[in-house]
Amino acid sequence: MTPHLRLVPDLPEPRPKKLAKRPSAKKAAERPPAQFWRTTGFTRLAVPLAGVLGGKTAKAFEALKVKTVGDLMLHLPRRYVSGTELSDLRNLTEGEEVTVLAQVRHASVHAMNSGRGAGKFRLQAVITDGPGTLNLTFFGARHLVDYWQAQLRPGARGIFAGKVGAFQGQPQLTHPDFVIIDEHGNVIGGAQRNVDLGKVAGASGRIGLYPATAKLRTWTIANCVSLTLDSLTGMEDPLPEWVRRQADLIDQQTAYRSVHRPDTEADVVAGLARIQFDEAFGLQLAMARRRAVTSTVGAVPRPRVDGGLLDAFDARLPFELTEGQREIGDQLFADLARPHPMQRLLQGEVGSGKTVVALRAMLTVVDNGGQTALLAPTEVLAAQHHRTITGMLGDLVGADLLTSGGIGTGVTLVTGSLSAGRRREASLAVASGAAGIVIGTHALLTSGTQFADLGLVVVDEQHRFGVEQRAALVAKAAQRPHTLVMTATPIPRTVAMTVFGDLETSTLTQVPAGRAEVSTVVVDYQSHPSWLARTWQRVIEEVAEGRQAYVVCPRISDGSADDDAGAAVEDVYAQLTEGPLRGLRVAMLHGRLAADEKDEVMGRFVAGTIDVLIATTVIEVGVDVANAAAMVICDADRFGISQLHQLRGRIGRGAHPGVCLLLTSTPPGTPAAERLAAVARTRDGFRLAKVDLEQRREGDVLGADQSGIRSGLRHLRVLEDEDLILFARDLATACLESDPDLADPGLADIVDSVELRAAGDWLERS
Repeated sequence: MTPHLRLVPDLPEPRPKKLAKRPSAKKAAERPPAQFWRTTGFTRLAVPLAGVLGGKTAKAFEALKVKTVGDLMLHLPRRYVSGTELSDLRNLTEGEEVTVLAQVRHASVHAMNSGRGAGKFRLQAVITDGPGTLNLTFFGARHLVDYWQAQLRPGARGIFAGKVGAFQGQPQLTHPDFVIIDEHGNVIGGAQRNVDLGKVAGASGRIGLYPATAKLRTWTIANCVSLTLDSLTGMEDPLPEWVRRQADLIDQQTAYRSVHRPDTEADVVAGLARIQFDEAFGLQLAMARRRAVTSTVGAVPRPRVDGGLLDAFDARLPFELTEGQREIGDQLFADLARPHPMQRLLQGEVGSGKTVVALRAMLTVVDNGGQTALLAPTEVLAAQHHRTITGMLGDLVGADLLTSGGIGTGVTLVTGSLSAGRRREASLAVASGAAGIVIGTHALLTSGTQFADLGLVVVDEQHRFGVEQRAALVAKAAQRPHTLVMTATPIPRTVAMTVFGDLETSTLTQVPAGRAEVSTVVVDYQSHPSWLARTWQRVIEEVAEGRQAYVVCPRISDGSADDDAGAAVEDVYAQLTEGPLRGLRVAMLHGRLAADEKDEVMGRFVAGTIDVLIATTVIEVGVDVANAAAMVICDADRFGISQLHQLRGRIGRGAHPGVCLLLTSTPPGTPAAERLAAVARTRDGFRLAKVDLEQRREGDVLGADQSGIRSGLRHLRVLEDEDLILFARDLATACLESDPDLADPGLADIVDSVELRAAGDWLERS
């Protein structure tokens, strides 16, 4: 929010040197000495902010998602400036909310003698950072402008906050909030007579500038932090002393004071190191606790059955399983045979064959008399899974293994758009056990869907679901079912460990034989207008060869409030069917169509009676049409790397080489152009995932709808902080091994705080 402020010179990287290299596992696994169990400061950090600052101030903090004392302690300054340094005023952007530290050059009062302002006065001031200047304008009665002028005397230094406007071509702040400070960071004046905000800097005069709002300025936050820090005096540290010693950390209370009121640059480094460790350790301890709890829960073993449905399915497979598919299949069979619930993440490259791996696990459960539920995020994907699975099973679909003893099973689709009659039929098949495989959307989570014996839950595109949604489906089983979650978005190792740390991870990287190559080209039609016509000609050529194509758009119609939201399916459909693709069989597919219409369109495309499908990202995952060999992505710069990779994965799934054309008008050298170039360079999803992670925060990459522990990280970057996360994981494991019941109140409080935040995030989003 304050991009124009200069950092204190040469501020070191905020992580401890000892963690630059991961300590040995042996050291991390050292057992702690006998401890004196103590009461920790967790209850103090959990106190609602209103209890310390009052209800009105606490309400203002809600816009920053700061609700408790602990939240405020973790609301860290974006940057630090010294009380003797000034902000850079030369590159301010109109419309931007800024907070700047500057010196007053001069201020003058002018009478307003005409218009609505007649009888009032205008104060015109200029502040400077040396080379640059910024105008300030205030309006009011004479006594007010005289007071402001007295505050804004030449040479005074202050912190000024407001929205950048423009007047006569020059940047200007109109009625900015401000405080005047001395060389020690003490507030000595302000925009109102009753300014009494105390100190905004540490003893060194270093001022922290906080993420703020128009109603809650950085100096107000600084003052509230000072008051709250005083309330934590004497707080016990939740970390055992042996953990702090091995990680070379300062205590928690000192860490908070060090980042909010630093006396030296080293204070900031040490404080941030402790806060980053706390986040990494808390996540890993909560994950380890979840794994430990799961290992004690009983589940019905579902071992592989010779001569059953799985063997019949394998015998009918028209292709050879890859080595990776067989290896991971064996892992799943071993997990399912245990008397404890399987908790496994299956990730894989686009087109690596995750569905057949998951289906073989489902059939193993059905062979044991159980049912499986496959939860998909959209109706299009659920319907596609239903078509794919019934197609792969062939004549094995329909026989009722649970009641007739035949080799086969029922496969039922449950979605929210089913008619009342079809929904009753589906619910009966699920409740009676006639459907061994149940595929559906969020409708599976409703009270109307009851299972006879739910033995395995498969969650597809896990990043689109919250942990509580997964738990809601698991709760429908009489005894804890086995769980397999899948994602087609490749996840770097540290992300998987941090975000899915309560799951064992299996990775499919090998693509089945017979898949064609796909070439990707960035089509910059702004620089090369003729390339656009060539794009549509390329689609026509593919159709002439008997193949099919997708055209993908970022939105459905022109009804968006965002006039710059990119190409719309309805507009592109009209333009192409009346223009370059006239004469081809073209159809639309998007989320606003009725479920039956979506199924009908997708069915026709699968059958080959549609040449070109113009769609939104509803075809992003799960859609498998081997004859589709071309894809045009309109306004490709509006999609993320992961989405582009997933979309491209819809072509080249058969024997025909594919071509993916990324249409864009974004200038070369921009971040969007760099994303497109990265996608064009490689089809390696794991390399692309790393690029994506480097460009965006983890929460964005994993999906904004994630809940609980899977929420965005606050003070960690999983790529930069990999060593710290691995070290924290080792220490968390050691702690839980030495204290499996979390008798240490500090460790128990750490887990509670993580789980409480997870529950709070879920409630906010539900």
